Order: sequence, then structure tokens, then C-alpha cells
Amino acid sequence: MPVVAVPPPFLVRSRAVFVVPALLLLMSAGFFCPADVRAGEAVHTSTMQDSGTGATLLDTFFVSAREGWVVGAGGMVLHTDDGGATWRKVPRRTTALLTSLAFADARHGWIVGGNGTILHTNDHGTHWRRQVSGVSATLYDVEFFDASRGWIVGGRGTILRTVDGGTTWEDQRSSTSADLFGVQFLDAQTGWAVGALGTILVTRDGGAHWTQQPVESATTFFDLHFMDDTSGWVVGSQGAMFQTLTGGNTWVDRTLKCGSPCIRPPDFLKVSFAGFRTGWIIGERGAFLHTTDAGLTWQEPELPEPLSLYGLSFPAPGIGWAVGQGGAILNITAPSL
Repeated sequence: MPVVAVPPPFLVRSRAVFVVPALLLLMSAGFFCPADVRAGEAVHTSTMQDSGTGATLLDTFFVSAREGWVVGAGGMVLHTDDGGATWRKVPRRTTALLTSLAFADARHGWIVGGNGTILHTNDHGTHWRRQVSGVSATLYDVEFFDASRGWIVGGRGTILRTVDGGTTWEDQRSSTSADLFGVQFLDAQTGWAVGALGTILVTRDGGAHWTQQPVESATTFFDLHFMDDTSGWVVGSQGAMFQTLTGGNTWVDRTLKCGSPCIRPPDFLKVSFAGFRTGWIIGERGAFLHTTDAGLTWQEPELPEPLSLYGLSFPAPGIGWAVGQGGAILNITAPSL
């Protein structure tokens, strides 16, 4: 049976994302009970920052607590050097949908998006120049281990790798035709990618070979975060949350129970952890979760507006930013733990 690529919710709204209910895995040694949500006082959020645009913003990356970048629809690129007090529009190099960005350091950064778009800066973002991807698929996520070595994932199983800062990009064999939405590398050899129809891929040789990891779900996974080579989380459609403590050899369903009456849970689009205990998840319709006990329980602080959030960046454990619908930029603060 051919694999059908499922587009992310911020790109297609006229087609429903169908998900096979996840099969509950048996609890194994070292795994705690399923998480729950409870109101908490450990997190508070500031008011929305003024982005100066109504464009949909899809990703953000802060190189420090003061300097950050945001990308989105219509080739939108925003920059702040004062912690978000003011945002400046960067002259457009493209009108393509821009979906993700990453910096290897303060000087070297990359932006990816529709139609195989890759933009690169080596001068703190003063100038952005096109790089040749060699593909036409939409690129959804970019990750750089250092200024030379990086990976990009995208539509139709696309995985691109560079070892020369993007001067050339190699199309790697992913062994899937499913859309891939998230990628993370812990070092130059060990990385994971996630995508449609329960796809979780792992490589232990820098991407020369990718293998599918078993997960009892056809959920579309949009993002992942590994704390080390054994412990990680993936999140996805209809509130899916899966955890591993075995490097992905076993994935346990941590999806939160649906209320009564059960209304369709929002898609979870980004996950980020600072260490093993403190983590955040954002998604559709103002979905925002926070844990301080490694996911045993999740708090659900109320946002200023119930807007869909698509991008998340935490340059430090107690301070972060989320971006999303209608030009929303939200500064997130939390007590140091």
C-alpha cells in the first residue's frame, strides 16, 4: 500500500488528518504512570509582543535571550536584538512560505520553506543568500550541529544533508515517502526524524542509513525532542504524546485523556525540554502545556489569546518565545528550577 503524505495543519485546513487510535503499550520498568493535566502556578506568560505583522508566523529561533528571529508566510522574516521589545522586518529574499530556521552560532543561520527554499546567512543575518537544495518539495525543519554540518527534512520523505555549510546538499535515502516534519541530531552521528503515519526514523551514522522505529500508532508526528541518546518525546496530531527511555526501541503512549464530552484534541506542533524535568508543548487553538516533573504531570496555563502556536524557542530554561497565528509572538517566562 503506498504511503499517503499528510500535510501539517498550518498548510492545509480543507483536508482532515485521520489518525488511527494509538494502542496502549504495556508499562515497562522505569516508566511511570500516564500523565495528567492540572492547573499550576509554576508558569506565567507575558502579554503578546507587537510583531508589526498579521502574517502567520511558523517558527522562531533565539541565539540568546535578547537576539532572535521569526519566519512565516509570504517570505516573512523578523528580527529582534532587544528581547522582543521591538521587531524589525528583514528585506524579503523570497515570497515562499518559510517554515523553519536554525542558527549554528550567532553568525551562521539557515531558513527553509516551500519549493525547496533554503536561505543562508554568515554575517549575523545582515544578508540572506539562496542555497541550492536540488529538490522542489516543501522543507519543514532544519537542524545544524555546527556551522558546517546540517540536515533538513521535508515532503515526500526528503532528507538533505550538508557537510560544507550548505554549499552543497546531499539528498539522503530515508526509505519512506511520508512527509517528514521534524529532525534533531544529538551529535554528528545520532539523529531522529518524525513525520506522517507514525513515522519515526533514526540514524547512527550521520544519516547514511535511516531506519524506522516501531510505534503502535499511525499518528502524524510534527516534532520531537531528545534530551540524550535514550530519553525523548514526540508530539503530533490530536494531542499525541509519546515518550521513550530506550533510544526509541520502545515508545510509550503518553497522550492525555480526552475530557467528557470529548472534543477533538488540538494538534501538538512543537515540544521543547530544558534538561530532563522541564518541558513545554504548544499547538493548535492555544494549546500550551508545561511540565516540571519530566512529564509525570502537565500544567495548562491560560494564554492571553487562544491562538494557534507553531514555533517555539527557549534560549534559557526560564525564558522563551512562541509564535503563531495572526502575527502572534508570545514571550514565555517561568521561575528558575
